Amino acid sequence: MLMLGFKEKYSYGVGALGKDLACSIVFLYVMFYFTDIVGLDPVFVGSVMFIARFWDAINDTFMGVVIDNTRSKFGKFRPWILGGTIINAIAIVLLFSNPNLDGSARAYYYGAMYIIWGMTYTIMDIPYWSMLPTLSNNPEERNKIAVIPRIFASLAWFLMGTFGLQMVARLGNVGELTGQARVDAQMVGFSRFAMVISAVFVFCSLLTFLFAKEQVVAEDDDKKEKTTVKQALQIIKNNDQLMAFIGILLSFNLITQLSGGVSIYYFKYAVGNEDMYSLFQAYSGISEIAGLLIFPIVASKISRTKLYAIACSLPIIGLSGLVATGIMMPTNGAMVAICGIIFKLGSGLSLGASTVMLADVVDYGEYKLHTRNESIVFSIQTMLVKFASAISGWIVGVGLSMIGYVPNVDQTGATITGLRVLMGAVPAVLAILSFVLFAKFFKIKGQFHTDMLAELQHRKAS
Repeated sequence: MLMLGFKEKYSYGVGALGKDLACSIVFLYVMFYFTDIVGLDPVFVGSVMFIARFWDAINDTFMGVVIDNTRSKFGKFRPWILGGTIINAIAIVLLFSNPNLDGSARAYYYGAMYIIWGMTYTIMDIPYWSMLPTLSNNPEERNKIAVIPRIFASLAWFLMGTFGLQMVARLGNVGELTGQARVDAQMVGFSRFAMVISAVFVFCSLLTFLFAKEQVVAEDDDKKEKTTVKQALQIIKNNDQLMAFIGILLSFNLITQLSGGVSIYYFKYAVGNEDMYSLFQAYSGISEIAGLLIFPIVASKISRTKLYAIACSLPIIGLSGLVATGIMMPTNGAMVAICGIIFKLGSGLSLGASTVMLADVVDYGEYKLHTRNESIVFSIQTMLVKFASAISGWIVGVGLSMIGYVPNVDQTGATITGLRVLMGAVPAVLAILSFVLFAKFFKIKGQFHTDMLAELQHRKAS
């Protein structure tokens, strides 16, 4: 059973800090940048994002096949991590640059750069997570390793959400500027900030490339034939635990993405205090990191089923409490913070659990199908996040339309009730669904998990 040293663990983990800083600057700010700074039509922007995310979700599987067929002296994953980082860093800089184009040419430039950013991010994101199962075959060690990049990733999102716009203002010398001068200064600030983030991104990925190396390979990895796209689809279909995981993770991801999409409308209109949104995000972001930090401890004390039950219960409690607070004491910031903490504590535990589950699914593939196919399996994780993003965006848009939402006016009682349902009731149903799928269909736990690992060790020894 392989154990990793401090340098290997944290050089792998710090890669997530860089890549999620690169991801979060786009996910958090590109819509605002396109509409308010560049001046693009919101309908055009929304259409481009919807198309790009679905294309990315499909593209991820193909990228998994390419990586799975890679053989090099640097291993299967590290060349793609470094190469993909460099290409994506360039794409980020170009995405937040001013091309000095007008009209439709300007719109097409930014639309194309957004799609290119998503495609190039896939090149490094899939091999990064695919590398995790190869770092150790010790279940307890893997639990500890899996949490480290998730903590760094959550830290990146917290830093970007809390300080991103402040950095843009500082780097662009926005100050007290108003009107078009302020917009121009913000564009400069975004451009310079993108350069800083890209440099950090490359540095972090370089550390991962140099010091985190593959330790575990399948018994016949060097001899096996290259995987085709058709075979990749068969691998996904035949791995029943991967199919179960798809349902589990998709339903939980929808909780976080749906609540994230609705929350700004909920606080502005249902609560009547838009400032509460920042308070909720700040405390929930810290709590998610805390959930990841305590995951290895909790996982070592209780069964996986109990752990995932807790992970799914906390969002129900937190979001239901948030809705109740909005009704009974909407100005109570302490209760909003507490509800955010409860909600994202469950999310942090789920992030740790899902990372370990996916690594176990790779082992299960070797156990059942005699092939690990790490890149194909881990490409599903990236694909599911993008599917969840596209689906949640659609749900928010259709949901707002159905409840009669009209922007920038006082909402009707029916609309406010609808916002409460979207914020509390729908995520609760998804949380219950995620746990039911885990309890009923995910079997890599308990004695079966122990026996599976023992069999894999026996095969390698014989």
